[in-house]
Amino acid sequence: MLSQKHLLGLEKATKRDIEQILDTAESFKEIIDRDVKKVPTLRGKSVVNLFYEPSTRTRTSFELAGKYLSADTINFSSSGSSVQKGESLKDTAKTLEMMGIDAVVIRHSSSGAAEFLSRHVSAKVINAGDGTHEHPTQALLDMLTVREKKGTLSGFKVAILGDILHSRVARSNIFGFTKMGSEVYVAGPQTLMPREIEKMGAKVAKNMDEAIDGADVVMALRIQLERQKKGLFPSQREYSRLFGIDKKRLSLAKPDALLLHPGPVNRGVEISSEIMDGSQSVINEQVKSGVAIRMAVLYLLIGGARQ
Repeated sequence: MLSQKHLLGLEKATKRDIEQILDTAESFKEIIDRDVKKVPTLRGKSVVNLFYEPSTRTRTSFELAGKYLSADTINFSSSGSSVQKGESLKDTAKTLEMMGIDAVVIRHSSSGAAEFLSRHVSAKVINAGDGTHEHPTQALLDMLTVREKKGTLSGFKVAILGDILHSRVARSNIFGFTKMGSEVYVAGPQTLMPREIEKMGAKVAKNMDEAIDGADVVMALRIQLERQKKGLFPSQREYSRLFGIDKKRLSLAKPDALLLHPGPVNRGVEISSEIMDGSQSVINEQVKSGVAIRMAVLYLLIGGARQ
């Protein structure tokens, strides 16, 4: 039902694909609110969550998404598995495929791992984050959250702030929001700004205030200390002072601007607790949207032809 066999990123996704995923996810939200969260849509289908990096929100929401649709879900982590014995990604995937799986959800530290996997297995591959490349379902859940609050995704100014260099979330959101008709501005430390980010469709603001000024959507990113091989800013306290978002800085955006964060949040560093718990924050709504988006992606890739 989607134009592509796999969901590897949003760079090559069509606007129609994005709209179809969002529309389908919207209909699945009703299931999440039920007392009995179970439909037989993917009964008999099997999904492997192949996570080579730690994850809480993404892995758990993919697991719940599969279970709510009655698929058999298997969680696989590199620790305590044959990966520690030296088995390659290709061989691991082939082994799992021979067990009859229908879809592989993969998170990996190497950019391009999801695409590599898609060339070596017949199962559908869903990218749950590969290195600093893309994280398509995170961007989709961000867009779903915004669309539900605003009614559209077109004509907005979207400010993405912080560690752009290491953020696969930023890249997927730039591709997604620009395809849907919004302008994306990025800002953060110069040392954490990719040189060719404008080629992706984003506009680089001179500073944080310029990016936030008049914005409809303000998205803070987590400082990804685990991906930084060397110190790219003096300290977290200094980062908070220069690049953190507080009530005063958020007031530069439109009064009805939405505050997003992919999580986990470093309170008091990327954003202040006051605005994180404030009326403009939709961070909790993002989590709920995440389950619905992942239900939609699984359905459209491995169950869309079934009644």
